[in-house]
Amino acid sequence: MQQNTPYCSRYTDMPSQLQQKAKTLCWQYNQTGPHQQQERAQLLQELLGSCHPLIFIEPSFRCDYGFNIHTHGLTVINYNCVILDTSPVNIGANAFIAPGVCLACAGHALDPQQRAEGIGTSAPITLEENVWIGANSVVCGGVTIGAGSVIGAGSVVTRIFPQEWSP
Repeated sequence: MQQNTPYCSRYTDMPSQLQQKAKTLCWQYNQTGPHQQQERAQLLQELLGSCHPLIFIEPSFRCDYGFNIHTHGLTVINYNCVILDTSPVNIGANAFIAPGVCLACAGHALDPQQRAEGIGTSAPITLEENVWIGANSVVCGGVTIGAGSVIGAGSVVTRIFPQEWSP
């Protein structure tokens, strides 16, 4: 789960106690007021795997585990972001993530029988430095978005994008 390689699992194998901790911390974070910056910073330090001091997340924020999310410099995450961090998510310096973005490491089996058995997939996501992801975009597991790239609003990103890519 914490390795940078794709994997398959069953929903029964996922550590629910770790997810419960993340849900509690996200709930607490989302209840803070805009003036409670110190409390927000403390909650993010407890929630995230590595948390650069220049991180700004607007509520509502949700994630699966938190410990798989790593910020490496200035990170601005706007309202209603979801990060399904069943694999590592690395966010490079100067990343701007617009409202409604979903970073989804987690996926489901394509075969209906496997889905019925609870088999899922997961692969890491990497946002290199100076990436901007537009509003209501989805980035799927296994994707690296190259340095300086811009992902337009409403995009669904299913493949790797090179440096300085924009539509």
